[in-house]
Amino acid sequence: MGEEPLIAAVRSGDARAVDALLEAGADPDTTDEHGTPALCLAVDTFDLPIVESLMASGRLDRVDADGRTPLLRAIDRGHRDISHALIRNGAKLWAKDAEGRDALALARYWHETDVMTELRRRTGRPGPAEVRTVRSEDGTTCGELSLGGLKVRTGHTAILTDLEPRYGITVAFEELLSRALAEPDVDHEVWWVTTYLLQQRHDPTTWGTAAAMRDRTDPEERYFGAEVLRLISLFDESEESPYAARLVDLFLPWVADEPDPRVTWVLTAGLCDAGYADPRAEGPMPALTRHADGKVRSWAISGLAHAIAAGKPEALTAVVERTMDESAAVRRAACYGLASAPAHAVTAWDALAACLADEDESVRVEAAVRLALHDDPRGDEVLRGLDHDDEASPYHWRLYDVRRHLFSRTDTSPADE
Repeated sequence: MGEEPLIAAVRSGDARAVDALLEAGADPDTTDEHGTPALCLAVDTFDLPIVESLMASGRLDRVDADGRTPLLRAIDRGHRDISHALIRNGAKLWAKDAEGRDALALARYWHETDVMTELRRRTGRPGPAEVRTVRSEDGTTCGELSLGGLKVRTGHTAILTDLEPRYGITVAFEELLSRALAEPDVDHEVWWVTTYLLQQRHDPTTWGTAAAMRDRTDPEERYFGAEVLRLISLFDESEESPYAARLVDLFLPWVADEPDPRVTWVLTAGLCDAGYADPRAEGPMPALTRHADGKVRSWAISGLAHAIAAGKPEALTAVVERTMDESAAVRRAACYGLASAPAHAVTAWDALAACLADEDESVRVEAAVRLALHDDPRGDEVLRGLDHDDEASPYHWRLYDVRRHLFSRTDTSPADE
């Protein structure tokens, strides 16, 4: 007897086939020959889009042959995005595995266990494992280890940190800091989860503790403190924006003296975010567009958006210079930034036109899109060479914005084309 079509589509990672089969009436709770539900198989392949499709109509807590729910399998595999999606959609936290561990206990077990050691124990293989870094849609990273057919990601500590508030557990600042510092890559998801959790507290003690980290000798500790402060200010929803001024007071002298580029990223981003409420934040941005680190330069360009819109010559000159930057990402950011220039700022629009000959396609497209949205036809040839109907294209939504702009002048929706 052949394999169920839905199971085959899940195993092959064919999200379109999965959606088509479900729309045609396939049972989302279909199991394979071992009694493993399709949702569990999707968890094992780390396929978030397929997990989301199956969750929409399937049973979230149907167990596999070993008695584990999809959530427990996701936690066991260290996949934070899938664990978060299952919890968000109502997966039970109190279900237990064969060892009697619920979601929290299983996450804590992995947090306290060396992943490589556990992989060797489970597979009976000595290693070494195949290791790679994977990036989530939110921009965070995670390690992925494969050994003997078993694949595990290093998201267990982030999952644990996500889960603890749901169990009424408050973790101390220093403990969250130690969890982040255990991962040397500041882009790792555990850095985001720990700093985001702390910003939610919005209490003077958290602010003071984070601010005091400016004086730490370890740049990663300074990064952590600066990121907590940035997020507190960024997610402050009060009308007075009380944290913006406090952040600017702290970050302006800090960014002038900070030697580590990673910390400078955060300081520049924080000033960029606070600029809408405190114009002092704009002060160091022109100089920061010439920083040695490309990520800092990109953030500084964003921080000059209001100044460019206001036609300030220093800001405009600084960003025009960056259209000739050595980094394509920075040149692309400069194209985006120049789009806010006033219509009479000929220098900005001519700089965008010059970028149409850039060696990097993404820069050419960004420049062409910004010109088109300004009703400047100089980039039309670049746009004509692209497939406007390819939803998988990295330019799909930019091209959609252009189409929407063009149709808005004729009172017609792009959907009516």
